Amino acid sequence: MKVVVIGGTGLIGSRVVSKLNEHGHEAVPAAPNTGVNTVTGEGLADVLKGASVVVDVSNSPSFEDDACMEFFRTSTGNLLKAEAEAGVAHHVALSVVGTDRLQESGYFRAKQAQEKLIEDAGVPYSIVHATQFFEFMKGIAASATDGDTVRLAPVGIRPIYSDDVAALVSRTAVGTPVNGVVEVAGPETFQLDELIRKGLAAKSDPREVVADPHAPYFGAELQETTLLPGPDAHFAETRFADWVAQQQ
Repeated sequence: MKVVVIGGTGLIGSRVVSKLNEHGHEAVPAAPNTGVNTVTGEGLADVLKGASVVVDVSNSPSFEDDACMEFFRTSTGNLLKAEAEAGVAHHVALSVVGTDRLQESGYFRAKQAQEKLIEDAGVPYSIVHATQFFEFMKGIAASATDGDTVRLAPVGIRPIYSDDVAALVSRTAVGTPVNGVVEVAGPETFQLDELIRKGLAAKSDPREVVADPHAPYFGAELQETTLLPGPDAHFAETRFADWVAQQQ
């Protein structure tokens, strides 16, 4: 089947394209650098011709509150409208475990708005909620850094390798729409401060990680289970230490 992957040249999208093509599907990467812009609508109608499935793994280029909301509302609205006109049978979107529990954050309010648009659009859909990627640890540390100190809440987190996320997104894309949420997480539970401490140590980063129960996570205060998936999640196999070893 033809699967159009919005954000198909990025970290997750490029891996989704590869996995789908390996299994005999026609996966088409769609992004501004391929002539498809979901914000302006440029190229959408043409790329969706003959598509059975659309996978949206795109992300806002800005993490500023209003810019995020504008991006996800405009991009998702344009995409869903074009899908309905093209007869697309399945919309798959990548989102984040705990989105509905992180509404103090402008970014996660925007992701929640995206999910609501998908749910209300009338196109059969599946939303994949992933925990934080191993590759995102650097960004978490940067967002929580003040001088030489990184302040993070000591709460549970099950980080995941991006390749494992791409594998589940790919399987979901060629499956039956669930018209709901599927969760995927890594195999191990860490405390957030512990995880970032390990990640920085592996890079010989001298910053000190301090456990602070009230430290905000992209603007939201965390509870113990905010970032954790439910018991019915898919649990991937790649362990954090094995991923770190691959990066050496």
